[in-house]
Amino acid sequence: MQPVGGREVLAELSRFRTGLYGCLSRRADAFFKLTDALLCSDAPARTPVELSLTAEHRRGHGSLYAALNQGRLDVERLRDLLVSLPLPRFGGRIVLTVDVSPWLRSDAACSPGRLFCLVHGRAGRASDHVVPGWPYSFVAALTADRTSWTQILDAVRLGPADDAALVTAAQLRQVVERLVAAGQWKDGDADIMVVMDAGYDPMRLAHVLADLPVEVVGRLRSDRVLRGPAPTWAQYAAAYPAGGRPPKHGARFKLADPDTWPEPGLTTSNDTARYGKAEARAWDRIHPFLTHRSAWIGDDGELPLIEGTLIRLKVDHLPGDRQAPPVWLWSSQTGATAEDVDFAWSSYLRRFDLEHTFRFLKQTLGWGRPRLRSPEAADRWTWLVVAAHTQLRLAAPHTTDQRRPWEKASRPGRPLAPARVRRGFRNIRPHLASPARAPKPSRPGPGRPPGLPNRTKATRCDVGKTARRPATLIERDRTGPE
Repeated sequence: MQPVGGREVLAELSRFRTGLYGCLSRRADAFFKLTDALLCSDAPARTPVELSLTAEHRRGHGSLYAALNQGRLDVERLRDLLVSLPLPRFGGRIVLTVDVSPWLRSDAACSPGRLFCLVHGRAGRASDHVVPGWPYSFVAALTADRTSWTQILDAVRLGPADDAALVTAAQLRQVVERLVAAGQWKDGDADIMVVMDAGYDPMRLAHVLADLPVEVVGRLRSDRVLRGPAPTWAQYAAAYPAGGRPPKHGARFKLADPDTWPEPGLTTSNDTARYGKAEARAWDRIHPFLTHRSAWIGDDGELPLIEGTLIRLKVDHLPGDRQAPPVWLWSSQTGATAEDVDFAWSSYLRRFDLEHTFRFLKQTLGWGRPRLRSPEAADRWTWLVVAAHTQLRLAAPHTTDQRRPWEKASRPGRPLAPARVRRGFRNIRPHLASPARAPKPSRPGPGRPPGLPNRTKATRCDVGKTARRPATLIERDRTGPE
């Protein structure tokens, strides 16, 4: 994070709190006080009702659930507010990452919109299993330093009828367009880089976002088979003297077979403090050989030719002297230089900072802990957690370290961890803007009459996808557009 003066930090944080209150329409005071209670609680948030016991809440526990179930939050306005904040830069360039994290709801048979979410086990791939839940796609801006901080810019819940690739493409498009409209990116600046882990299709996303100033960098599976650039006219005439239709694809490039690798166009070597020697080899104009319409069912005509730079990253060791397998990356930029290749793989390594953010949201701020039935209420709680995390990030430069006697002191010059910033947020809260009004005295409602049980049974909802996409053009034309 960039060092900022104390008054400027408090002014920026106060402006964000005032803007956050402007995004709340129905039950705004209860929403705002719930966020303050989440920020000022001493212990990790386990249930929302426990937050009503903090001194900053100043309201009954009934208003808390009424706000989550019946409140109104202007999400579009909050998204514009998030992108208007100062963004962290990576070498003067905006670097975004996207990833999905699930809100597990295995015992919520009456909650609609649940999907089967993959949960990674601690004993390896054999212990992985699927659990019903609500998957959320997050987009965050990365910092150049190795910290636990990221700046969350957007969150979208994936529904049963959604195509994850199309939702991710639309989400990234909206974030980039908001960044351009907010003046975060201007003509002449370097393209915004979007890094993603395996599980996404970077080629497809690069094709969909080709009209935006975006460079897509994604990790590839080690068993992929790609194609090299098409031969030049001189090479084609020498290989096929009889003529014929020129090929559109080059030789096969099997990532698992070194015999199919041509000589790399670039080779870089750097010494890192965490991974030892890092060697990167790059090949230009490597592209997939698209043969199936399943992912491109909405495009008519010939399948596109999506060229980019293929990068093979090999480091000496992982943290803890563990053996490091090579990592294959694909960038949508062609004609990359050695500096571009090094920037691409170093930005990808910063992507794992988002995992620390997910852990903090779940373990400390209690995202995924409330047992809410409605997915709309889960969306409201998600945005409140995102707003709380943003306030902690803005307050980090002005927060003093209040470590416990058994905790290690933070390193000089490095920002405090999110949990320690939350520990000291209560001390700076009196100096911040608090637009919420004072609570009015009231008495609890009568509740359910004694002896009259609830005889209305809740509807049980199925888990999984509810829509099937056509696999062929004939099936698409027969069933109509999606």
